[in-house]
Amino acid sequence: MEQLVTIDLFGQSYTFKTDSEVSKAEEIADFLVKEVNKVESQHSVKALDITKFTILILAALNIANKNFEIKRNNSEFLNDVSQRLNRIIRTLDENIV
Repeated sequence: MEQLVTIDLFGQSYTFKTDSEVSKAEEIADFLVKEVNKVESQHSVKALDITKFTILILAALNIANKNFEIKRNNSEFLNDVSQRLNRIIRTLDENIV
């Protein structure tokens, strides 16, 4: 069932539909707001003419970068676990009579 979630960015409210649980959608929206606020605070002193669109793009790039880091770390972890399991299996195979 579609439900509505509202997100506030730059003093403006945006409402969108979600098929997932409202609490999950709100958590994601809150994450975006925090990232936008972080970027905005980092650049507010440096560049007074930075646009809202630029802030959103920078926030999106930061989130995408975090996502890629998590995927890479997950892949490395799974590869490490796979190698360890293969060593354990070889050791068991060699020592089972």
